[in-house]
Formats: sequence, structure tokens, C-alpha cells
Amino acid sequence: QLQLVESGGGLVQPGGSLRLSCAASGFTDDYYAIGWFRQAPGKGREGVSCISRSDGKSYADSVKGRFTISRDNAKNTVYLQMNSLKPEDTAVYYCAAEHWYGSNCEGLKYDYWGQGTQVTVSS
Repeated sequence: QLQLVESGGGLVQPGGSLRLSCAASGFTDDYYAIGWFRQAPGKGREGVSCISRSDGKSYADSVKGRFTISRDNAKNTVYLQMNSLKPEDTAVYYCAAEHWYGSNCEGLKYDYWGQGTQVTVSS
């Protein structure tokens, strides 16, 4: 059974950092793309970043230069390093996966989703 588990959320002050993890299990191979999304209270879901098996990456304009996505294929885990956090980054963060052999991970429709992890940026 395919499963994604996020971890690493929490409460952090503005300007601080957090690293989210997305652990994948149940995939028959590691040819999948992972996307990070977030949803703030009263707002729609927003794509944050994505990474392909071949390390193709994409970021939303709102997080460019502050967030970095990476993956450890040996551990079946994708990370989202979030630096210089702002109050507007407060949201539930979800990771999602899709079988994908391409390099460009933008615009994918993800079939598998994690349960989410809360990130709160507040003083």
C-alpha cells in the first residue's frame, strides 16, 4: 500500500527555519515525483515545490530563495528546508506523489497524499 508520511512541522518564530520530511513507502520503484503543497485557514491549496526522480525542481515564486527541496532516494524521503520563515507561511503542509519518469515536475496531478503537518510562524 502506497503511503506518504510528513513530519517536521511545528511552531517557529519569524525568520526561523524548519525542515519538513516526506517518507514514502509502498512504491515498486523510485520513479516518482514528490510535490509539497500547503493550505492556510480559509484559503485554497497552494503548490509550494516539487522534485522529480532525476532531481528536476520547481518552486512557487512566494518561496523562491527561501525554501529548498531535496530527496534521498536511498531513504525514500524528500525534504523541504524552509528558511527565513514568514507568518504568511503558516499552513498545513502536505506532500504528494505521482509515478513520473520525466524531469519536469510542474503541473502534475498527484494521486497519493500524506496527512499533512502543521507549520505555524508566529512570535
